[in-house]
Amino acid sequence: MNPPQPPPLPPKPAYAPDPRHVGPAASSAAAQWHYTPRRRPAPWHSKTARAVALFSLLALSGVIILAMVRQQTGTQGFLVGLGLAVFPVPVLVAGFCWLDRIDPEPRRNLLFAFAWGACAATLVALLANGFATNWLENNLSTLSPDDAQTWGATVFAPIIEETVKAAAVVLLFLFRRQNFDGITDGLVLAGITATGFAFTENVLYLGNAFGQDQSLGHTGLDSLTAATFFVRIILSPFAHPLFTMLTGLAFGIAATSYPHRRPLRLALPFVGLATAVLLHSIWNAATTLGDLGFITVYGLFMLPVFAALTWLAVWARHRELLALRTYLPPYVTTGWLSPTEPISLSSLKTRSVARDIARRTHGPAAARAVTEYAAIATSLAFLRRRAHRTGPTPDFPTQERALLHHLWHHKPVAHPALLQALHTTHRPLYSPPYPPRNMARSRVHTQSMPHYDTGASGPRPSGGEAPPNA
Repeated sequence: MNPPQPPPLPPKPAYAPDPRHVGPAASSAAAQWHYTPRRRPAPWHSKTARAVALFSLLALSGVIILAMVRQQTGTQGFLVGLGLAVFPVPVLVAGFCWLDRIDPEPRRNLLFAFAWGACAATLVALLANGFATNWLENNLSTLSPDDAQTWGATVFAPIIEETVKAAAVVLLFLFRRQNFDGITDGLVLAGITATGFAFTENVLYLGNAFGQDQSLGHTGLDSLTAATFFVRIILSPFAHPLFTMLTGLAFGIAATSYPHRRPLRLALPFVGLATAVLLHSIWNAATTLGDLGFITVYGLFMLPVFAALTWLAVWARHRELLALRTYLPPYVTTGWLSPTEPISLSSLKTRSVARDIARRTHGPAAARAVTEYAAIATSLAFLRRRAHRTGPTPDFPTQERALLHHLWHHKPVAHPALLQALHTTHRPLYSPPYPPRNMARSRVHTQSMPHYDTGASGPRPSGGEAPPNA
């Protein structure tokens, strides 16, 4: 009996050839390649209309949740809670932006994620949690009000809150699929959503604590406000992001893995959500176990999971850099990239040095061109990676052609800066007298580096290679 054969690999599309080197049809092919700047949609484009409707919904949710929190905490408590709750937000957002540096998410996606967590998710959670607690008090006569609060916090609240936070990841996964390239995107979007959720929730908790201190006359370090601030802002500001990032991790894996196992890909997000709910429930239950039980849960569950997820995030970020070295070299063979660019583009340090060189030499416009060049090359590598893993989509040639258009447009400015930066950051490998063998034969590196002058429209090449019909 023959052993079962593994499923065939998905087809891989051919790489787009450089139109200058396609043989007799070079002139006609080159005529089709010209740079067209990205255009903004018309004011009443359907996508714009959807964005306006979504913004209106989030704004309405924000106004309602603002009124509800102020009603519970009072004006003074609301202002105190708002001032204290904002402390961890810049740190968390900066951490997620650092993690997302290689292929940054569009700002509109990040703003949507944060607004959804801070407005829509907290509004739904606040209403649903109150309804669940009231239902327990009214329908289970054996439970006291305190027991109902405990059951609501440990059973219903984790399910409700993790589900409404995960909804933002689901929406971005479905409607911004082209920006969802793997584990890092899932972690970042989930973390930003949960950061917004935790912000609004902290305003509520800190405002209520301040109101109780005012009524009891407690002040200083002996107050409930100080204790709440220590637990929620100092000790565990990462709690909500940690829970939701487990869901984002599952979506990230499902986005780029198991192309021939559709049931497994569909099940992964539910497994991630269930894990997030479980950890959230354990964390909420720890508040009923006293100081020793709380510290035990914090040390045995929260810190190890936080350390493991942090390591995984850094590992995924490193794998994204390696993807540029893996999926960009064939574009060297077809003439779109120079032999050293997969190495230089896969190094964040080299990218940073290249931007500094371009800014010093030609000004801010050149630095922006280098940044855009690196971002486009990264998107191209991720597009190729997704095609290798799950097969090419019908619009793959169109996407690849558009990325190559923009890449070639910025190449005259970005290539010299990246080459000079690579000589600085990888001196033992790429400085004379030890150049790579293929560099000596390379058409790009055997030519003299073109000189650039700047004008009203930014840096322009005055010699060397020029993009076809640019």
